[in-house]
Amino acid sequence: MSVSQEKLVENPMPKVEMGKPVAEPSNKKLLVCFFGVFFSFLVYGFLQENITKSTYGEAKERFVYTLALVFVQCIVNALFAKTAQAVTTGKVEDTTPHSWYAAMTVCYVGAMLASNHSLQFVSYPTQVVGKSVKPIPVMLLGVLLARKRYPLQKYLFVAMIVAGVALFIYKDSKAAAAGDHVFGMGEMLLLLSLTLDGLTGVVQEHMRAEHRTSMYPMMINANVWSIFYLGIALLLTGEGVAFTAFAMRYPHVLLQMVAFSCCSAVGQNFIFMTVTTFGPLMCSIITTTRKFFTILGSVIIFQHPMLARQWLGTGLVFAGLGMDSVYGKEKKPPAPKST
Repeated sequence: MSVSQEKLVENPMPKVEMGKPVAEPSNKKLLVCFFGVFFSFLVYGFLQENITKSTYGEAKERFVYTLALVFVQCIVNALFAKTAQAVTTGKVEDTTPHSWYAAMTVCYVGAMLASNHSLQFVSYPTQVVGKSVKPIPVMLLGVLLARKRYPLQKYLFVAMIVAGVALFIYKDSKAAAAGDHVFGMGEMLLLLSLTLDGLTGVVQEHMRAEHRTSMYPMMINANVWSIFYLGIALLLTGEGVAFTAFAMRYPHVLLQMVAFSCCSAVGQNFIFMTVTTFGPLMCSIITTTRKFFTILGSVIIFQHPMLARQWLGTGLVFAGLGMDSVYGKEKKPPAPKST
């Protein structure tokens, strides 16, 4: 046995994807990703509510230009990613086909628009609970289409987290008790959004496995394609002209939009760091539990009473997260036997 083979047997093999060794991601980096996403989108949510819920001028106009807001957001995201890449890593060789970026962005933007449009047909709690199951389609479509393999216990832990979040954030509604609501357009849009979320994860898994796509190229290209799609939508719907007139009447809204977009850029930075390091499933778990921890923090700080159902949901989330961190990791390929 050669010296190189002896060293290989003495030291366990690193994690391998598509025949290329990659460094094992650390739990410390996972915590950085989680808290980066958590705090960035905490401020992001506050600024978003301030923009969309405020009234402007004596006429008390409302901001209703969602496409324009996301369009500006994607421009800032792309500029942030381009600058961060130049400062940290310089130009990175990227072999990922542009068609994959185009497909990923169609799924991502489509999921976002379907989710937002569903609010015209269903209540906000229904939408939140529906989107809380996002890790499930990401996992299932990853297995079916991207040929991902997870330990059996991983499915149980993800189900525990999803069920816990749904139990905690669900709000009892008197309207629901009437039983007059049936499966309709809102629920169909939520299913479409969840399916597109899963397909986004499938494309990202292929990009990670076959092209080792790194964080900033993925972030830059995703936002550039989003700008292209949203620009077409702004022209076709006429929202671009209406928003320009609104911004000329109330120019201070542009500063609010830039601040909002900067928080989005920082948060998206951590999201793509999570996707390229830990995979889209872990990213969906983080973004799902972020809302849970935000609401839980509010309950603790302001001492709101918690229902038995919410305590059960809290226990399921923490149990699922804790057990997943210990037992839910993917199995590493065994080291080759010496000859």
